[in-house]
Amino acid sequence: MRSADEWLDEYGQSHRNPTNKLIHWICVPLIVWSVTALIWAIPSPFEWLNWAVLVAVLAEAWYLALSPALAVGLAVFLALCLALCWLIDTQIALPLWQIALAVFVLAWIGQFIGHHIEGKKPSFFKDIQFLLVGPAWLMGFVYRKAGWGY
Repeated sequence: MRSADEWLDEYGQSHRNPTNKLIHWICVPLIVWSVTALIWAIPSPFEWLNWAVLVAVLAEAWYLALSPALAVGLAVFLALCLALCWLIDTQIALPLWQIALAVFVLAWIGQFIGHHIEGKKPSFFKDIQFLLVGPAWLMGFVYRKAGWGY
């Protein structure tokens, strides 16, 4: 597996334009939440286990292999996504999957607008793993601003 620096540096090569970066700061978290919510909405045969929790654990395993330090921050973020899914699912009359689908579509439209402005294709067209790198790239920025290593 490539190092965290290698993944984040390569991802950053197609995310240099300030407008594209801003769009990513908005849309990447929304996409992560919406995917989590769409998976949350899949019925599970287990009352105590939701599919979204299982997928979050698998994503965390990938993040842990990438960088244990980044995995901590991403675990907090994924836990917040799961908590928001639970809150919307239990407190809002509109089905969670409908809200998540609308957010997913709008956020991806934003992402493609950002990449059009950037003039470069999204990284995941080269390697699907970049779909997991996007959130790590944002978390890496937060860590660097806080003076933390990863």
